[in-house]
Amino acid sequence: MSLPAITFITGTDTDVGKTLTTAALAATLSAAGATVAVYKPTQTGVTPDGHGDMDEVTRLTGLGTVFEGVRLRDPMAPVVAAARENRALPSLQHHVDRLATLTATFDHVLVEGAGGLLVELDGEAHTLADLAAAAPAAATAMVVVCRSALGTLNHTMLTLEALGRRGLPVTGLAIGSWPAAPSAIELTNREYFRASGTSFLGSLPAGASRLDPAAFRCAAPRWLHLPVA
Repeated sequence: MSLPAITFITGTDTDVGKTLTTAALAATLSAAGATVAVYKPTQTGVTPDGHGDMDEVTRLTGLGTVFEGVRLRDPMAPVVAAARENRALPSLQHHVDRLATLTATFDHVLVEGAGGLLVELDGEAHTLADLAAAAPAAATAMVVVCRSALGTLNHTMLTLEALGRRGLPVTGLAIGSWPAAPSAIELTNREYFRASGTSFLGSLPAGASRLDPAAFRCAAPRWLHLPVA
């Protein structure tokens, strides 16, 4: 199984399961013997006790190679959250330089976006799509995390169209939270993804974040089926 040197994890919306999917990808790659770093350019919604998405990735995977570009308190778009704290956001070049440093050290670098693909990451309207286009490795691709419920097909196809127009390759789709008792709509949505022509990597079970970290790491390779090199 394999992923490119840099894999960007984006979502069709916020709260679709990007962080858990990132953790599952990291656990799967680590279980296969690869060295993995995880990077989130802009972390918003840090809780009063200092917990954020990358802390969750660290907890679930046990990796000590998890990094952030900036941490902001409010669970809002990065530009607005930074303005509320009178903070400057890192530049696109700052993120590009961080990725260059990480790719020189690790087999795989996973980059988790904020919200959806076109959420602005800095004060110059750069998005995760812009960062992916500027990334230092030729072997770069996207994983798109989707919802399972009604409306997901439109959101997913819009995201794929935006990526296609920018010439950004997609490694595959993943459902970030799959219910224990899926509805007929959810089942047909999953079948649509499987037949869409874009690789379907798998689904994470709802409540996966509540698993003991050791159980999460053990199960992750069964949830996501990565492309064969």
